[in-house]
Order: sequence, then structure tokens, then C-alpha cells
Amino acid sequence: MKKMIKVLLIIVAIIAVLAVAGILYIKSMLPSGDGNNDIVEGYYKNFQSDAPLEMKYSQPGSYETAYTEFASDNESIGKIRVWYPKDLEAQDKVWPMITVVNASGTPAASFEPFFPRLASWGFIVVGNEDGQTGNGETASLTLDFMLNVPADSVLSGKIDYDNMGILGYSQGGAGAICALTNYENGRYYKTIFTGSAAYPTLAKNMGWEYDTSKVTVPYFMAAGTGKSDDSGTDPEKGFGGVSPLSALIDNYNKVSGSVMKVRGRAVGAEHEQMLMRSDGYMTAWMLFELTGNEEAGTVFIGENAEILHNANWQDVEKNR
Repeated sequence: MKKMIKVLLIIVAIIAVLAVAGILYIKSMLPSGDGNNDIVEGYYKNFQSDAPLEMKYSQPGSYETAYTEFASDNESIGKIRVWYPKDLEAQDKVWPMITVVNASGTPAASFEPFFPRLASWGFIVVGNEDGQTGNGETASLTLDFMLNVPADSVLSGKIDYDNMGILGYSQGGAGAICALTNYENGRYYKTIFTGSAAYPTLAKNMGWEYDTSKVTVPYFMAAGTGKSDDSGTDPEKGFGGVSPLSALIDNYNKVSGSVMKVRGRAVGAEHEQMLMRSDGYMTAWMLFELTGNEEAGTVFIGENAEILHNANWQDVEKNR
């Protein structure tokens, strides 16, 4: 009996070691910082597209932007950082809000130029300093703060709580889905975008488990065709890249057909390039879903949708 117990303990120890080794291996395969070091001042000037709306929405909008921040009691969050249209300060109106969920090891401070560019299209854009966002907890806590923004803040009374979106890249894509579907305050979000979200098996192994069948708001999911997103290996048998096509298709199919959904892959884009490569259409998506911008909607709606005829994109599927 003692011998059997000893054997069982050895087996359990081996399994534990293998599990830890597997997680460390997966971590070693994930791109460090997810390439956001490329997001420097004026980064959007390096983007080119022959598709007119993709090009238009990849650039800054018409609003001058401003910035404010709040200290957080949560050590992982550090600061809640907010960029917004400067007109907000003088106008008596509410503005749509977007929560950004950071990629691995990528606090908002490390890709700061992304935020004012998006805010220049008329959004309040919210980030924080968490570099491990996959379970959605800090995104949910950040939203809680913004739902109760201090009365003496410039943002008080200026947030359109009926028009809020969430987006995330890589680990942050998993975190955005979790924040939307696993937390009570996720019900406030009207739409979601993910760029190269860690595929479900990878996310589960890393403690970021999500289920896209729980998504009930319009969803645009994107990934790249490069090897770092899709290695060509069966993702259930080995590391398939961070966001392989097979997983993207499965995630898309799990979302109810009653929900507007779009999926597509940026041609030739490696994982670390996806923030810049999807910037234009992510912006168009948020404009359409949160402000009703009809021009932005033509990127996605109908048989003549721009995304269907854009050489920058392939493997596109949509249901509207």
C-alpha cells in the first residue's frame, strides 16, 4: 500500500512538473511586449492602404485631445490613464468610451501614442498599467472606477454609459473577452474588438479561459497570417501560434448568428504588427457601433463592404 502511494505521489509530481514546463514553454513562445514598442509618436504615418476607408481611419481624427489620470489602489492597475477629445471640457454632451486591455507585459505607458490617435475620433479612451490582463479582472476594476468617476473630474457627467466598447490585443484579447463575459459589469459594453486574441487552449493553459459563445454584443475579431499568429501546427497538438486561423474560425462560429460578427486576417502581419495593421478597421468598427457612423459601417456591411475587397485582408467572414 505504501509503495502504491509513493508511486502515485511520483506520478502527481511528474504531472505538476510537466504542467509548469508547458506553461513556461508557452510563455517563451509569446512575443515579448507584443511589438508595441513600434507604437511611437506618429506611428500611423508608416501605415499604407489602397482601401480609402482603412487608410482614413488609420490616421488621426479631427478632435484635439487631452489627458487625465487617476491613481489606483490596485497595484497591478497602478494608474488609470484617460485620453479624451478636448472639446469635452467645454461642451455639455456625453462621449462614447473605449476600454483598452493591454497585451502581455505592455502597460499603457509603453504604447501611449495609440490612445490619443483613437481619442481624436471622438472617444474617451481608457487604459491602465497592468501587464498581465488575461483574466479580465483589472479591466473590470478599471470599468468600475469609470462608472463612478469622481465628481470633481473633468470627465464627470461626460461619459456616455450607453455607448461603451472594449478592445484588446493578444493576452489582452483574452482579457477583453473575459471582462465582457465573466464579470457583472461587462453588461455595460456595447461592442468588442480583439486583435490576435490568444486562442482558447492557450488562454485556458495560461489561466485566461474564455468562451466566445457568451458574447452577445457585436464582435470584430482579427488576427495576422504570419507564423507567430499561425505556425501551421495543429493548435490542439502543439503551439499553433498565438491566434491561428482554425481557432479564429471556431471562435467566430461559437458567437450566435443573431449577433453581428466579423472575422478577418491581416495579410502578412506577424503577431507583433497587429495593433498597427488593424488600427484603421478597429477604429471604423468602434465608430460604427458606438456612434452610428454610416460611412464607417460600409467597411463591414453588405456584399460591397470594403473589407471584402481589400487586398490587406483575407479569410474574411461576416454575417451582415
